[in-house]
Amino acid sequence: MESIKIARPTNGNSQDQRMGKRLSKIYTRTGDDGTTGLGDGSRVAKNSLRVEAYGTVDEANSAIGLILANASVPENVAAILTDVQHDLFELGGELCIPGYSAIEDHFIDRLENELDELNRDLPALENFILPGGGPAAAACHLARTIVRRAERSAITLGADETVRPEVIRYLNRLSDLLFVIARVLARAENGQEVLWNRAR
Repeated sequence: MESIKIARPTNGNSQDQRMGKRLSKIYTRTGDDGTTGLGDGSRVAKNSLRVEAYGTVDEANSAIGLILANASVPENVAAILTDVQHDLFELGGELCIPGYSAIEDHFIDRLENELDELNRDLPALENFILPGGGPAAAACHLARTIVRRAERSAITLGADETVRPEVIRYLNRLSDLLFVIARVLARAENGQEVLWNRAR
């Protein structure tokens, strides 16, 4: 697939200009040899660590779309998750373009503030909970685990190539936020959290 034009402000530097082209053709046949193009124009194997990392971020973004497809998602949560989807597009772009920077500290600060606000009214947890609680809550737990995998992929990539610490911190904090949102959604759906029962 040809690169997608990302609708975002540019400051005229070469990094912004490398973000891509307009999507004019769905198939190009350029990947038939098992390689794909990065945002800087270089080509790598489709199973490279970099492609695995930003591909998993894309998967996480799609999973968040599944949460948002549920009518039971409260408006404030939907707004948070929509912002996250935009963030993940930026984060995927950073991983797709070696040397490009997109994720900043204020992205992470925002996640932490939202997490604290949502967690404030939730009952304290005294045991582990099983993923579930309703369709949206279950989808949120799935998204949380995919984000954890994206974090692991980014760390693995960082052992061989440069991955900025802001990327890792963002993914780590996002998985925590999704755990809290899953608890919020279980209540919004009138579901119940199922506690792990070791003695079952």
